[in-house]
Amino acid sequence: MRKAVVIAFILASNLSFSQNYKFGKVSKEELKEKSYAEDPEANAAVLFKKEVIAYEYRQGDGFRQVREVQERIKIYNKDGFDWATKKVRLYDRSSTKSEDFLNLSAYTYTLEEGKIKKTKIKKESVFEEKNNKYWATKSFTMPNVKEGCVIEFRYRIESPYIQIDDIDLQYTIPIKKLDVEVKIPEFFVFNKQQNPKAIYFPKIEDTKVNRKETLTGKSRSVGSWGRVKSTRDYSDWEFKEFKTVVDETNVPALKKESFVRELDIYRAKLIWEYAAYNSPNNGIKNYSTNWEQVSKTINESESFGGQLEKTKYFESDVNALLEGIDDPTKRVALIYDFVRSKIKWNKYVGYRVNDGVKKAYKDRVGNVAEINLMLVAMLRYAGLNASPVLLSTRSNGIPLFPTTSGFNYVIAAIEVPDDVILLDGVNTYGASNILLEKTINWQGRIVRKQGSSAWIDLTPRKKSKSISLMNVSIADDLSISGKIKKHLTDYLALDYRERYYDSKNESMVSNHEKDKGDIEITNLDVKNKKELSKPINYTYDFKLDNAIEEIGDKLYMSPLLFLASEENPFKEENRIYPIDFIYPTYRKYAINLKIPEGYVVESLPENTKVQFNGTEGEFFYIVKAQGETIQVSVVMDLNKTLILPEEYLEFKRFFELSHEKQTEKIVLKKT
Repeated sequence: MRKAVVIAFILASNLSFSQNYKFGKVSKEELKEKSYAEDPEANAAVLFKKEVIAYEYRQGDGFRQVREVQERIKIYNKDGFDWATKKVRLYDRSSTKSEDFLNLSAYTYTLEEGKIKKTKIKKESVFEEKNNKYWATKSFTMPNVKEGCVIEFRYRIESPYIQIDDIDLQYTIPIKKLDVEVKIPEFFVFNKQQNPKAIYFPKIEDTKVNRKETLTGKSRSVGSWGRVKSTRDYSDWEFKEFKTVVDETNVPALKKESFVRELDIYRAKLIWEYAAYNSPNNGIKNYSTNWEQVSKTINESESFGGQLEKTKYFESDVNALLEGIDDPTKRVALIYDFVRSKIKWNKYVGYRVNDGVKKAYKDRVGNVAEINLMLVAMLRYAGLNASPVLLSTRSNGIPLFPTTSGFNYVIAAIEVPDDVILLDGVNTYGASNILLEKTINWQGRIVRKQGSSAWIDLTPRKKSKSISLMNVSIADDLSISGKIKKHLTDYLALDYRERYYDSKNESMVSNHEKDKGDIEITNLDVKNKKELSKPINYTYDFKLDNAIEEIGDKLYMSPLLFLASEENPFKEENRIYPIDFIYPTYRKYAINLKIPEGYVVESLPENTKVQFNGTEGEFFYIVKAQGETIQVSVVMDLNKTLILPEEYLEFKRFFELSHEKQTEKIVLKKT
């Protein structure tokens, strides 16, 4: 009986501890915790997150959105220190309609000599950065951060806007206790949806509750002596309120996997669309719209479509640039290169201008919109059928509802018969139809001059190619010498330029030697590095030691040498998220190996063909001995760019077979 009482007491104590989330009540047990039980590899964990969104009524001003946030985070090791800095984005369109960051209270708790030490954040650790004319970022860094500490903070955001930002329900670290509450007066009608690409879906509870506000007013009356008497009147205003609650424990972390370019796409979150205002007296005013209307609204704004009408600031320069050039293709290339060389990107993303295209042109620096709307205006001025294309970057997700906030980037497009040429003036190293990877996100919305709009596919259809030709000979000391020629196109050429565009030859040689074993590279020669419309071609000579294994009178070597992949990136038994290659690729290796004098071929790997889902992925390995030469041809042809989790096991097997084949050895025997 006594034992049962003790057990019950322990369970009750543990339960009490797990639910003690009052601000400032950090316990020794939390500080002593060495790892998160549900995810021992986590560098940090959110012990508690509470987020409440409501609409406070202020007489004379109406409803004002209030978001209150409290978080308690345990930091287990140095790799979790990044969680000690918090960034909060605020809409800051004007001084009269900006969002206010208020009531920050933040502490770091450490356990020192058996006692809890509480360190308060200082004013100098709180910063505000003006991102552009629309957005600002408030950030703060916690003090006295150490391994094992617990940080806790709370703050309040007041906003004059009705629209609700997406609510994150998942982090890249686990969340022990998640408490989210959204309360919306019945006058504001929202469409709500969980992120359909998420893997984790918490339970959502929706209810309707009563709410009452007390309104005050003044009345005047004349008394019997002619005196004016003022009195204060009170009345109750009752209405319904829609309430959404998320109450979850042990929310799993978003886990990084290979070939997941933007993990945020798969984050569990609540997505809101302000659809209508249901006035108590005047009926319903709809805000929910369609993509055609969204595009029209954006195009008619001065910060977007209005910028396309301005041309005088560049006319004389463009006239001189295009003088005597009638070929439309050459005109496009000249204008595209002119904009990229003249205007530097200031790293700000958005489809609306900040200071405007004229100022960006004068100052030679601008945001995404200023650069690409300027590019569209110049192309139109040159007689080309150019239009802006609105899109959402990968980190911004795929817009689910028709809304202006669904887009956060703009590029240029030229419509030609049966095709669309895409250009991004921010992409310093890419040719036409080669976009930055972060902008290749399903589809974009082209907005034409006459006002119509339509979806266009952003997915690359053309294969990016890598073709390698290598001639190899073996010396008496069993070192290998040879020459390699490489040809890179499209996105593979872009990748090469991004790494080496401004590099000197010595640095490039060093990088080419990296991870290739005991190699020495000489005579590196790169063609077309700065001619962006052409493929990259480079050659170099090499000498490689320790690539041949000699056992008795036999030599063993992989004919692909350093061209073979050293490691298979697909080792997991299962996948949570799709494998995203972004663009289709074709890789070919052709090796000619001269058989050294005094040796003959004893064995060669078997010729092989492996397929994934028919022709969605194909691998060919062909080897043959011809006279004094061994010829090897290896092809990896990937047509499918997105491998779904349910296809993973089949793809893993396909990749394993191709990887194993590349490492197989030829055997030469002494005569």
